[in-house]
Amino acid sequence: MTTPEAEQSQAPRPEERLERAVRAAEQALIEFEIAVETFRVEVENFSRLHEQKLGPMYSRLEELDARIAEVKAARTGDPEDIRLAEELRERVMPIPGVEELLHGWMDGHGLFPEATSMLTEQEVRPPQRVRPSEEARRFYRELARKAHPDLAQEEGERQRREEFLTRVNAAYARGDEALLRELAEEWAAGPAPAERPPSRSEELYARLEWLAERKELLTLVARELENSAIASMLRLAPEDPDSLLEEIAEKLRADVIEREAQLAGLLAQE
Repeated sequence: MTTPEAEQSQAPRPEERLERAVRAAEQALIEFEIAVETFRVEVENFSRLHEQKLGPMYSRLEELDARIAEVKAARTGDPEDIRLAEELRERVMPIPGVEELLHGWMDGHGLFPEATSMLTEQEVRPPQRVRPSEEARRFYRELARKAHPDLAQEEGERQRREEFLTRVNAAYARGDEALLRELAEEWAAGPAPAERPPSRSEELYARLEWLAERKELLTLVARELENSAIASMLRLAPEDPDSLLEEIAEKLRADVIEREAQLAGLLAQE
C-alpha cells in the first residue's frame, strides 16, 4: 500500500509542470513561426513575380490613360478634363532625383539648419552659449569629486560611477541646475538595493508570457499577410500561380491594345 508520503514524493513538482508547459509552448511557437515565414516567402515571391511580369503592362496602361486624358483635355478645354489629365500625368511621372536632392539636406529629424536657412533666406542661428550658474558649478564640482570612478574599489561600482558622471557632465554642459540638484539627491540616496533574483517558477511564468506575446505578434503578421491583395490573388490559384499571372497578363494585354486603339482614334481626329 502506497503511503501518502510516497504519493506526494511521486507527484510532479509545480516547476516540473511549468517546465513541460514552457517546452510545449516553445515547440508550438516554433511550428507557428515556420508556417508564418513559409507563407511570407510565398507571398513575397508571388509579389516579385507579379511585379516583374505585370508591372510593365500596368505602367503602359497608366501612360496610355494619361495620354488619352491629355488629348481629350486639349480638345475640350474643360477644367475638369484638364484636372483629370494633370492628375493622371502626376501618377505616371516620377519625382526626379529625390534622393540626390535631399542628400545632405535632412536627417531623421527634418531639414538641417543650413538647409532651412537657404530656403527661408534667414541666417543660421549660432549655437547658444551656455553659462552655468554658480550653483550649477558647485553641484558639478561636488558630484565630480564624490562620484569619480577612481574612488571605486570594484569594477561594478566603477562602472556605476562612470555612467552617473556621464549624466552629470551632460547636465552641466547644458547648465541644467535643476537636474544637477536632482542628481546630487540621487547620489546622496546611494545605489538602489540589489533586486532579489527571480525564482524558477517566476522565470518560467515570464517565459510563458513572452511566448504568448510572441505568438500574438506573429498572429498579427500572419493576418496582415492574409489580408494583403497579393495573398488574395495567390489564394485564387495556390497550386499554379503562374497560370493566374498569365491569365491576368492576357487581360492587361487586351486592355493595352484597346487603349492604344482609343488613343490612335483620338489622334486621327485632330
